[in-house]
Amino acid sequence: MNQTPAFIWYQGKIRPWAEATTHVMAHALHYGSSVFEGIRAYDTPKGPMIFRLHDHIKRLFASAHIYDMPMPYAIDEIKSACKEVIRVNGLGASYLRPIAYRGVGGFGLGADNPTEVAIAAWVWGPYLGAAAIKEGIDVCMSSWQRVAPNTLPTAAKAGGNYLSSILIAREAKRLGFHEGIALTVGGLVSEGAGENVFVVIDGVLHTPPLSASILHGLTRDTVMRLAREEGIEVKEMNLTRELLYLCDEMFLVGTAAEVTPVRSVDRKPLPGAMPGVITGRIQKRFFDLVQGQSPDPCGWLEAVG
Repeated sequence: MNQTPAFIWYQGKIRPWAEATTHVMAHALHYGSSVFEGIRAYDTPKGPMIFRLHDHIKRLFASAHIYDMPMPYAIDEIKSACKEVIRVNGLGASYLRPIAYRGVGGFGLGADNPTEVAIAAWVWGPYLGAAAIKEGIDVCMSSWQRVAPNTLPTAAKAGGNYLSSILIAREAKRLGFHEGIALTVGGLVSEGAGENVFVVIDGVLHTPPLSASILHGLTRDTVMRLAREEGIEVKEMNLTRELLYLCDEMFLVGTAAEVTPVRSVDRKPLPGAMPGVITGRIQKRFFDLVQGQSPDPCGWLEAVG
């Protein structure tokens, strides 16, 4: 976060940033019982636009549903609040973080504590660095595996799930890499600490399936749709580790990371300049769309107002 914003939406109202407080005995602080979203707004010729806001908030509510967490607000109320917090902070291109969590109440794991909701917005550049979008990043295969599908529901974007991501990210940084890639318990490619994985092999775009303990990423879904519109074949299939060493191109996607090329895996360089030919085409289609430079037939951009 480059600068602390002046205001935050907390429990139904816009408040000064410092007033958005919760108790240290909140359930979420002790047990990770929170769900959240990361959403970007982009500057466009028509003013600030939020990308796939409705889909993100739908997923927020779906995550809460999986964890039996009643939401005290409707989807449209949260969407309106996302726009409001950008407006009151005078932001254009920015990052939104709506979060819902179990607050103070019972202390047991199954306690039905009331749900609290907050939405913050701030200026945040590319997650893996501005240079990474053009120059690519170095990744490693993590020693930490993703959880089995029947352990934690990876379809839910829950705070507790990201303890795994923290281990992966910190290990990668300790070893001198930008990011780590985790395998499934079966030894197949899953995802990065906070990104979905794509590889290009002989002109075909491959990505692990939802059964590989990955988040059903909205940027992942966007990239798959844009690639098919570009005439690029897309396959969801299990990937073995060595395919990441042997692929022609590789890139990571996510709301924070956007579309970031990978230049090496475990110090094994990938061929060609950065970004690769297909990666570059995907990047261009993605950024043209979110920045309002190309048509938006799906209605994914919503004006801040």
